Amino acid sequence: MGVIESGRHRVGGWLLQGEGRRSRQGPHTHPPEPEKRHPWWRVMCLTGVDYFSTLGYQPGIAALAAGVLSPLATVVLVLVTLLGALPVYRRVARESPRGEGSIAMLERLLPFWRGKVFVLVLLGFAATDFLITMTLSAADATAHVVENPLVPQLFDGHNVGITLFLLALLGAVFLAGFGEAIRIAVVLVAVYLGLNAVVIVDGLWRIATEPNVVADWTRLLELQYPNPFLAVAVALVVFPKLALGLSGFETGVSVMPLIKGGPDDTEQRPAGRIAGARKLLTTAALIMSTFLVTSSVVVTLLVPAPELAPGGPANGRALAYLAHEYLGPAFGTVYDLSTIVILWFAGASAMAGLLNLVPRYLPRYGMAPHWARAVRPLVLVVTAIAFLVTVLFDADVDAQGGAYATGVLVLMTSAAIAVALSARRKSSRKIFAGFAVVSLVFVYTTVLNIAERPEGVKIAACFIVGILVVSFASRVVRAFELRVTGVELDDTARGFLDSCAPGPVRLVAHEPRPGEASSPARDEEYREKLAEEREDHNIPDPDKVLLVEVRITDPSEFETSLNVVGEQRGPYRVLCTEAPSAPNAIAALLMTIRDLTGKPPHVYFDWTEGNPVLHLLRYLFTGQGEVAPVTREILREAEPDLRRRPAVHVG
Repeated sequence: MGVIESGRHRVGGWLLQGEGRRSRQGPHTHPPEPEKRHPWWRVMCLTGVDYFSTLGYQPGIAALAAGVLSPLATVVLVLVTLLGALPVYRRVARESPRGEGSIAMLERLLPFWRGKVFVLVLLGFAATDFLITMTLSAADATAHVVENPLVPQLFDGHNVGITLFLLALLGAVFLAGFGEAIRIAVVLVAVYLGLNAVVIVDGLWRIATEPNVVADWTRLLELQYPNPFLAVAVALVVFPKLALGLSGFETGVSVMPLIKGGPDDTEQRPAGRIAGARKLLTTAALIMSTFLVTSSVVVTLLVPAPELAPGGPANGRALAYLAHEYLGPAFGTVYDLSTIVILWFAGASAMAGLLNLVPRYLPRYGMAPHWARAVRPLVLVVTAIAFLVTVLFDADVDAQGGAYATGVLVLMTSAAIAVALSARRKSSRKIFAGFAVVSLVFVYTTVLNIAERPEGVKIAACFIVGILVVSFASRVVRAFELRVTGVELDDTARGFLDSCAPGPVRLVAHEPRPGEASSPARDEEYREKLAEEREDHNIPDPDKVLLVEVRITDPSEFETSLNVVGEQRGPYRVLCTEAPSAPNAIAALLMTIRDLTGKPPHVYFDWTEGNPVLHLLRYLFTGQGEVAPVTREILREAEPDLRRRPAVHVG
């Protein structure tokens, strides 16, 4: 049995490695720091396995959606990328350098529970984006395996099993650590982009040396769109269908904590990390824009339209078709293998995004268990959810495409709006106007995409409901945790405690009234309160009793630190503080007094009239309710030793 228990402890320690820093007062922690930071270009490869892997299918999608206008529609997409998405996310990187992303910018605009619910909804869209990226990419890699003519027929009909295997393999990489994932990503991106460059350069050379190719395309373009303005208008309408080419920006800012900063960086001013993130975003956007435009030209001019149709040999794999057609089966097979591997690993950027994003919100809200701070348990949970999604969608790429595009576009739209609102407060009107126009472009793109593929919103709604239910259930389960991260007492408060020596400190809880000032009415209220408690509890040394008042700030916050101020109000000594929850603040203050004086203090309450269930709900959502029993329960969980536990008296 000892060996088994030892093994369990070793496994548990390995799973929870890097869980975070425990505070002295409570169990709540800050998000875990990454095990190691890396140069920006290496982190770019990790986020780029998703972004760059879209070359496996984006040129074919563009040609199928826009036909002869594909190059023009792709140029519109590139302009939106470089003039819209890139400036937006460069600003997001500057304003959320710890990887919170655009969600943090919007969180600051909405206080209290409205802000928390709004963030949870956006996290639902982020989960849709990231998780569907994993499952869709793995399913697409499986499709490339099954549809390859060199693969034995025995794999036919086993798409779900192969996809699950690829997802399990991806999860295993992240169980080993971010460092291993980044090393794999660097190799895959270098090989894949190199092979794509060969295919595209070969295609451009063929176009340049065969003038009839350009002439045929021009003639077809003039025949279908004799009016140039009509061609531009159609391209503007069609480009939202190419929205998959915009993926990668939200992940780029969510993995910022992995970027190595400068030697002068501080946690408050990580200038080097911000500069690295902006280089990452700019370089990735420029590389992808170049590949998107050139690949669109090559595919549109060299691949016959019937070959791109559903069921055709170039459908979903246009560049692979050109690799086989013009560079031979050997090179084509190598290209196929690189496409399969990078599509499999495209989920790595999504996994990295989730592992950096979730610990920055849900644990801070008290809406996730303690182990959500650690990487490895989250990897197992995310992988299990990806398994479920794969089985539910039968590893069908097309069935997941709408949800993927919806998640990407909603996040980019929210980022654009957040940046526009930030620019309105901090920048000139011209900058605000520019970001407002970008926001309108993304709103248009998102609305058009949802109208064409409404199933994406339905799938995202399932993720949102799941996150809301699990988050609030976790908040209820963790309701009685001592979640104060630290308590600081000013000199006056410490003097009050010293004056109570050598006996234990005795506190009387008093609910502060709004707008109270020094007045005879308030002094009379203090006098009556103390007299009542002395009569109910026969308090010894009544002259040494202190009053404690907690003003409620934002009850939706989960963690807090306390600044306790001592005030002499007439003949009465009062310890004053502010906190999201009165019971938690009082419990944390009692534990601090015990540690400072060496003796468990006593606190005295009155019962509150009313339904206890309603009081519990009041505590959960307003931080008040029935304070006495909740304070006692928090102390019971925080201090199992009855001899060291502060005493709670209720009359």
